[in-house]
Amino acid sequence: MKGDRGFSKSNFGLNRREFLGGCAACAAGLAGLSALGVKSAAAQAPYPSEKARVRLVFTHIPPGSATWPNIGYDYEGRKKELTEKLRKGCPQIEFLPATVHNVDEAKKILEADKEVDGYLIYMVGIWTGAPQTIAATGRPTIFVDDFYGGSGEFLVANAAAKRNGWKVAAVSSSNFDEVIQAARCFDCLKKLRSSVILRVGGGFGCSEEGVEKVFGTKTMPVNYDPLNELYNKADRAEARKWAKRWIDGAEKVVEPSREEIEKSGAMYLAMSELMRQNKAQAITMNCLGGFYGGHITAYPCLGFFQFNNDGYVGACESDLTSTITMLLMSYLVGRPGYISDPVIDTAKNQIIYAHCVAPNKVFGADGPSNPYHIRSHSEDRKGAAVRSLMPLGEMTTTLEFNPDARKVIIHQGKSVANIDEDKACRTKLAAEVVGNIDKLLSYWDTWGWHRVTFYGDLKRPIQNIAALLGFEVIEEA
Repeated sequence: MKGDRGFSKSNFGLNRREFLGGCAACAAGLAGLSALGVKSAAAQAPYPSEKARVRLVFTHIPPGSATWPNIGYDYEGRKKELTEKLRKGCPQIEFLPATVHNVDEAKKILEADKEVDGYLIYMVGIWTGAPQTIAATGRPTIFVDDFYGGSGEFLVANAAAKRNGWKVAAVSSSNFDEVIQAARCFDCLKKLRSSVILRVGGGFGCSEEGVEKVFGTKTMPVNYDPLNELYNKADRAEARKWAKRWIDGAEKVVEPSREEIEKSGAMYLAMSELMRQNKAQAITMNCLGGFYGGHITAYPCLGFFQFNNDGYVGACESDLTSTITMLLMSYLVGRPGYISDPVIDTAKNQIIYAHCVAPNKVFGADGPSNPYHIRSHSEDRKGAAVRSLMPLGEMTTTLEFNPDARKVIIHQGKSVANIDEDKACRTKLAAEVVGNIDKLLSYWDTWGWHRVTFYGDLKRPIQNIAALLGFEVIEEA
């Protein structure tokens, strides 16, 4: 897109609100793609659309007693107001409201609920005993304190939940957006249960059994033959259109020839069709083993770049731990992840995230684009890959979800530089570490070299969904 060239290095100091202000211009650039006859091949793949069904439980004792909020409080009006706000903020969730005054009524609700995806317990009053009764079942539950109404019971119930290891996320905030953010965890978990990951050519990371058991996501192993068959059949005219789109959108093309980029276009079309045939939302590939071993003749890097920009997942090296992390976070926060092999510079209190695939729409498919270069793949100086010049001055959150260990590891950093260094992978984003950089040296033997970086301060949503999954959160810095 020609409009991408309008981002100068000076833009990289903008804050998030200013940076997102460029969205309208980016959308105008996207509209021009139809004139090229280019459509997103990935759009042919299905996207999970079934709504999560959440039991919305309001807890309070009957009105008339002298208690918090106060005697004669209008519970019905407050419940109606909160229900409307939740439905407006979470249109992808079907809320099933109910009122519970005591433990016996909570038990009746539990007996009747066979197919709900979780519970959002809004404590508008106190001392019903219902929140602990529901949470103790082990079903995913969110506690919400309606200030000065449910505060006492919220504090007691949440402390009990933490002590007992129940699957409970808790919201005690005057900002209603935090309630919406927590509730969207149910939508994320619902989508994961309807999703498929294609895994081409074997790989490493967490187990496929763990992914399916914990998240309900199916992993489908595929060898290189079906992909190569689709690659050979790919419409070369369409592949040339994708190559033109990527070239026109790039700030510059360094090593790859146009022919090499067109091969990447054909690989993208082949991967898209393989995803469509298998109703998959994510694809990961043993790309290095495939290319070095002669099993594939084009790198998937530009295709992965496109998937991640469009809201799907293209993940490097058939790393299943990183792939499920990217898929989960795409559903949870609507932003693409950037897999990397990090390098740590203690002299500058920095971690440098390095890889040859990175998105250039770090705030999501509807957000603005940042500049990128088309380069060769770094290690062997072949094929076509991406150097993304990502925005600076932004908080980033880096993590991995491991279903086998039932843990998530996380650290944060402020983006400070796009490193220009010929050694190692093409994209190198430097971030100033938040926390103890010496501690950040401690977990790489048990968690591996890869991490996945997302733009934004995303600690709270990660903590929420980890709680609903029963995961331990490890802060590695």
